[in-house]
Amino acid sequence: MSLADVRYLPETPAHDPEIEAINDEAFGPGRFVLAAYKIREGGPHERALSFVAVDGGTVVASVRMTRIAAGAGRALMLGPLAVRPAFKNLGIGRRLVAIALETAAKAGIAAIMLVGDEPYYGPLGFRRIPRGQISMPRPVDPDRLLAHEIMPGAVARLAGEVCHADQAKIGEPIAVMA
Repeated sequence: MSLADVRYLPETPAHDPEIEAINDEAFGPGRFVLAAYKIREGGPHERALSFVAVDGGTVVASVRMTRIAAGAGRALMLGPLAVRPAFKNLGIGRRLVAIALETAAKAGIAAIMLVGDEPYYGPLGFRRIPRGQISMPRPVDPDRLLAHEIMPGAVARLAGEVCHADQAKIGEPIAVMA
């Protein structure tokens, strides 16, 4: 395997079985009780903003984006990001995140949030969301709530409990876009 052989592609429905297998391998069945999965249950992810890494026709990594709401703020939630064990520590995950962030910015998305480790995501432009600004539907270490702000002030508009954007209360704005 050479990194030159890895191709980065927009996710399609044909990738779904392999993505599920990668996520199962990376996170196991316990992933379904996590706060981020609870949010994802509220509606579909944004396939046009989600990507896979393919080596020889096999999906070796994926990243998904899901529309979220918190108060009047709107953003995307990045995740899950998963890479098959044989392909870890080669920069594939970071490249997928960079592609997703670039595509989101071009689409006029104001901010991206995630639940993750700051040492990994910090170099990619993610910073901690101030404690108490947002809450999740299930317990989460507040130090793992990170955001990448594309439009100034977008992260500050995220306030209260995070939910899938399809579950946002009627009367709230549908999106914060450019």
